[in-house]
Order: sequence, then C-alpha cells, then structure tokens
Amino acid sequence: MSLVALIMIFFDVGFAHSPQTERQLISFYLVVLALGSLSIIMGYLFSTEKFPRKVKVFDSLILLLFVLLLLLKLDILLELLPWLGFLNKMGWLYLALVIYFVRESSYRKLNLSRERFNPAQLFIFSFLALILLGTALLMLPKATHNGISLIDAVFTATSAVCVTGLIVVDTETFFTPFGKTLILLMIQLGGLGIMTFASYFSYFFRGKSSYENQLMLQDMTNSDKIGEVFSVLKKIIVVTLGIEALGSMFIFFSLDKTSLSEIADPVFFSIFHSISAFCNAGFSTMTNGLFEEGLRFNYPFQLIIAGLLILGGIGFPILFNMVRYLEYRLKKQLSAFSNPSRAGYKPWVVTLNTRLVLTTTAILLVGGTVLIYFSEYRYTLAEHGAFGKVVTAFFTAATPRTAGFNSVDFSAMGVASLLLIFLLMWIGGSPGSTAGGIKTSTFAIAVLNALSIAKGKSRIELFKREVAGHSVRRAFAIMTFSLLMIGLSIVMIAFFDREMHLLEIAFESFSAYSTVGLTLGITAGLSTPSKFVLIVTMFVGRVSMLSIMIAMLRRVRAYNYRYPKEKILMN
Repeated sequence: MSLVALIMIFFDVGFAHSPQTERQLISFYLVVLALGSLSIIMGYLFSTEKFPRKVKVFDSLILLLFVLLLLLKLDILLELLPWLGFLNKMGWLYLALVIYFVRESSYRKLNLSRERFNPAQLFIFSFLALILLGTALLMLPKATHNGISLIDAVFTATSAVCVTGLIVVDTETFFTPFGKTLILLMIQLGGLGIMTFASYFSYFFRGKSSYENQLMLQDMTNSDKIGEVFSVLKKIIVVTLGIEALGSMFIFFSLDKTSLSEIADPVFFSIFHSISAFCNAGFSTMTNGLFEEGLRFNYPFQLIIAGLLILGGIGFPILFNMVRYLEYRLKKQLSAFSNPSRAGYKPWVVTLNTRLVLTTTAILLVGGTVLIYFSEYRYTLAEHGAFGKVVTAFFTAATPRTAGFNSVDFSAMGVASLLLIFLLMWIGGSPGSTAGGIKTSTFAIAVLNALSIAKGKSRIELFKREVAGHSVRRAFAIMTFSLLMIGLSIVMIAFFDREMHLLEIAFESFSAYSTVGLTLGITAGLSTPSKFVLIVTMFVGRVSMLSIMIAMLRRVRAYNYRYPKEKILMN
C-alpha cells in the first residue's frame, strides 16, 4: 500500500491533472494515512516482537503527524487551532507518505547471500537501478519545461547519480523545480550510495541484521569490525546531513545583493549547492555555473563551496579518525593534570591512511594553487584583485578534484594549466569519500613505490610503518584500469566526432571517468554515440573498473602452496 502511494505521488507531481483527479488522489492519500495509522497501532497492540525504544519514539512522532494531517485535511482541526495551517500543505502529505514507505520497506528482510552476490555486484547494481529510476522520473512531463529525449535523460541521471556534473542541457532553464529536486535527490543518494540509506534504515526499524548482511556491509563501509558496521553507517548519514545543513546556512548568508538579484530562490539555491558541493557533484542551478558575475567575485561564497567539496572529498574514514584524534587530545589535556606521568605517552591514534591522505591532499591543494596562480595571473585571473586571485586560484585547484564547479572559463586557460587540471582530475579525491578519480592514496603509493625502488628498497616505509603489499598491487591495478578506460573513451569519441579537437575530447573523458564535471564546452554538441560513451565512462568511473572486474570474476580461494619465484626483465 505504501509503495502504491509512492507511485501515486510521482504520478501526481509528474503529470498535469484535472481538479477531479486531484481530489481523488488526495482521498487516496488520506485512506493510506488512516490505514497506516491503524496498522502501526495494531502492530504495537498485537505483535509479540519487542520494539526498540528509538523505534517507539519515531513511530509515536509519525503517528502524531498522520493524525494531524488527517484532521487538517478533513477540516476538523483547522478552526480550533488555526496556527497549524502551515501543515495543511500537499508537501507535508507527500512527506508523511514517503516516511511511511521508508518505514514499511525497512521492515522487509534483505538477506544477501555471499555465495551469490559479492559487495561489488551489489554496489554496481544499486547505482544501475538508481540511474534507471532517475531516467524514468526525469522523463515525466512536469520534470522539464518542454520534454527531454531518452539519451539526454539517461545522461543527466547518470551524471547526477555518479556525482559527475557533466550536462547536455541547462539545468536552470531546462528543468522545472520538480526536475531540479529529482536531480538533487539523485545527487544525494548517488553520493552516499542507496545501500547506505537502505541498510541503516532497515537496521533502525528492525533492530537487528543477519551476520551475512553485516559481512557484506563491512566490505562496503570499510569498517574494521563487524560490530561497527551500523554505527559507521549512522555516523556517515549524520555527518553528511549535518555538514550539508551548515553549508546551506553559510551559503545563504554569503549571498550578497548582486548574487540575490540573479537567483530566483535563494533557499533552494543554498541547499542545492551545499549538497552538490559536499557530494562533489558539480551541478549548479545557474546557467553559467559559478562563473556568473554575482558569484565569481563573491569570494566568501567560493571559500564555503571549496570547504564543502574538500570535506566531502577527503573521505569519511579520515573525518572519523580526525574526530577520534581531537577527542584523544582533549582527554590527554584533561588527564595531564591528574596523572602527569602519562603525559609523554603517544599512542598511534592518527592512522597511516589518514597521514598519507592529508599530506597528499595538502600538497595537491597548495601546489595546484601556486602553479595556477602564476600560470594564469595575467590571463583568467586578471580580472580579480590581489585577494581574489589567491581565492580563485585556490578554488580552481580544488574543484578539479572531482567537484566540477567553475569560477573561471576553462576554455580560456593555457595548455600548461589544462595539463595540470588533467592531473588533478585523474587523481581525484580520497578513498571512502563522495569523490572520484584514482584517489590520493593510490597516487601517493605509486610515487612512494617508485622512490623506494630508486633507493634500492624492497618495501615502502612511511611514518615508521610499512605499506602492505596488497595496497601496492591494488594501487597499480586501479591506475592501469583507469588509463585503459579513459584511453578507450578518447578513441571512441574521436571516432564518432571527428571534427572535435583531441584536447577537448581528452578533457571530457578524464572529467567523465573521474566524475569531475568540468568541460571545455563540447558536451552538449556531442553526437548520440559519444554521449553514450560518456555515460558508460561516468558509470565505470563512479563504481571503478576494479570493482567491475571483481564483480565479474569469482574470487579465487587461497591455497597453501607457492610456486618458485623468477624475476622478469623490466628495462
């Protein structure tokens, strides 16, 4: 029943209806709410299952919301309590039905057999399913002003779900507010992964999960312990929504009069760009992106966007480890007064992964900012003042790390700057984040391995730790597959669109694979086969070619034997 109600909502907001049909739909919604309320009450009266306290609190709140909406829609409560009139909107009714669907679907058992599915297959399937659903929703009549072709709908849905940001139609003028909201939801679900939300809500309402499901989710969340799986999922959701909410507030208050004159709805603009930035999507509701005059000279706004995309691209494991380190430092300062003898003890709180990622990120940001500042000082940065040049150079160095926002005209940049952008796009963000690319740790391990070989070492040593051989092999596999996929994409687009310049095609392919979204302006003019090539490139870049290979090939069991070793000549 809740699923049918959800389908009816999309039918309601996606098509134009007569007043009679609208009244029938509202009546259906009220029936669903009434039966849903009765179902919740009956469940507590007659079910032998013990509900967790948090579920009881949640059910009490949604039951209260259901009853209020029923009484308001039936004109029973509005005369007595007119201040509740703000709830008498269709949006609240839609929200209540969506919450009811999430509640009911979360009670369904989702048993995933590791014999039939591995985490990579489930990860890939979830993205594919979300893209297909997003495509269907974008083709609803009320999602666009004048309709959209199938290939453009698939391209936009893939770009949103894979948090890329490449567009073939102008998001601002082509899509209605409903269509933009759909894109925003796809960015949010694609950035964190639909399985993150589904798994956590299932555990929240049922209060338990099978051991096999926890093993599957442990691989997907990179948790160290099985018992930490759902606490990690909860932290991911809470941290994401919290940072996006704060980002929306900061963006809203950073908008000046010049910016506000160009923005139709500042509140939606703030929410959209906060989510788009933290998820490293690069979508914007402005026709020229952040290159609009009211935004490209708004330096506080650019710094807020840069902060959001850096936080989103640095990875949840890094954020959680830094929080744990801050907690340790605080406790150490407090305990130093009571037990001075332990003041010199330094446990290994900041992991090797965190140290490597933060160091690499800092080098890329600082190095990229300096190089862009000097290479574009008299060109794309010329219109800015002294402070503006620094901020714009910093923003331009940060955004190729899979964010995709542009505060300068990339088509006007010099070849040297573009080659640097190529490198930054290819590296991307950090593992366990919303960013794409081969990841900072992959690039860092490759460089450290080359240095170790040059020094004659047989292993990589860093911060008094040794990098595992598995990490080194995985890094070179990721780099190899990425270059093969990008190269194949360049060759195919060059074949289908022979009139395009090779530099423009390469920029587009690197941007698509690394889910960046930057372009030199050729995306909308590509042929249908080339658009399809970019769709595949974006999808492969988001789920990674290595994950696809793991999903296709069964894992070989470990055997207790070793073959004799023999060296292979390299040079």
